[in-house]
Amino acid sequence: MSDTLSQLETRLMRYCAIDSQSDAESPSAPSTAIQLNMARLLVAELTEIGAQDVTLTDYGTVLATVPATAPGPTVGFLAHVDTAPQFNATGVKPRMIRGYNGGAISFPDDPSLTLSPEISAELAHKQGHDIITASGLTLLGADDKAGVAIIMTAARELLANPQIPHGKIRIAFTPDEEIGRGVDKRLPADLGVDFAYTFDGGAVGEVEYESFSADGATVTIKGVSIHPGLARGKMVNAIHLAAKIVAALPQHTMLPELTDGRDGFIHATDASGGSSQMVLKFILRDFERDGLQQKGDILRAVCAAVAAGEPRAEITCTIAPQYRNMRYWLEHDMRPVDLAREAAREMGLDPVSVPIRGGTDGSRLTEMGVPCPNLFTGMQEIHGPLEWISVQDMARATELMLKIATKAAG
Repeated sequence: MSDTLSQLETRLMRYCAIDSQSDAESPSAPSTAIQLNMARLLVAELTEIGAQDVTLTDYGTVLATVPATAPGPTVGFLAHVDTAPQFNATGVKPRMIRGYNGGAISFPDDPSLTLSPEISAELAHKQGHDIITASGLTLLGADDKAGVAIIMTAARELLANPQIPHGKIRIAFTPDEEIGRGVDKRLPADLGVDFAYTFDGGAVGEVEYESFSADGATVTIKGVSIHPGLARGKMVNAIHLAAKIVAALPQHTMLPELTDGRDGFIHATDASGGSSQMVLKFILRDFERDGLQQKGDILRAVCAAVAAGEPRAEITCTIAPQYRNMRYWLEHDMRPVDLAREAAREMGLDPVSVPIRGGTDGSRLTEMGVPCPNLFTGMQEIHGPLEWISVQDMARATELMLKIATKAAG
């Protein structure tokens, strides 16, 4: 096994075993203290491989420098340390399936689960690859610990071989990307780059410069509470009103499970409370500003209609911006995108730019003035127990980072 493959395998399996799930309900930064366990490990590893300016900021981001060996722009590479809160990420047990044979993969901790090319189409192209999955009860966390492993492996290669020509490279490992809080307002200045890349994409060859625009919505429903035995004509059940709101939203055109491509959606992510008060959480997504505005207007209109039908209730709908499509800025300066595409072609890859049906730290960074496209890692079936990744695909991503670094200096 080559040193690069060995490094990637060892790092990813070590990182994935560390619990670093973020929490959208927490007001702290980072949202969970456990993310700092991962951050401190990375500080130690960056110091060990010889990186300079290694820092853990008070907002939970790890920063470091790979010194320049040639003139050129300062380029940033980023990945996030947190894992998604949508599925269990505690007690992850990464496992290696070496030399995948092309058939179905079972999971030791959940015999009912099966991963196969019929379920995950990318798997059909990975015969002979070394595949890493979790054990069946958790997600894996390759999103985005694969990105962390890729950047660390490439940085080690550059630091160990100063004869490789490259400009100054800045590394950032952020917390809370999965809950939309990965980019602190201080990060652009602290990072100090001309442009950057996130390694937070999927299939080999992806060079992405377009993401969803995103808003978050909170709907609060206050009913009228009274003893149920005395409730006739008096009680207003907040649960029933919450159900009416969800049911009144477009059911066939705007649900995430029924959309793809460039379709946006309104997604109910959380419901909490009881008969006297309910709180509903939604995320709104669209690739265009007017489409996002339309979805907010639909949600407000539904809330207003339900409120009009029950004037004794109090229903509020608050919508807050999260991030915007990075294309709005990158389409005016495609140099970082073109550089990554040229690097991929020199590796024999056919670069693919598809709209990301989600967002990255690069969406926020680009909006804040740091052009930041997104690059592939190889991760698949993320945010669930079937998540998997090929070590060989990660090696291609590592090669891409090295190629971009040298081409930028050239």
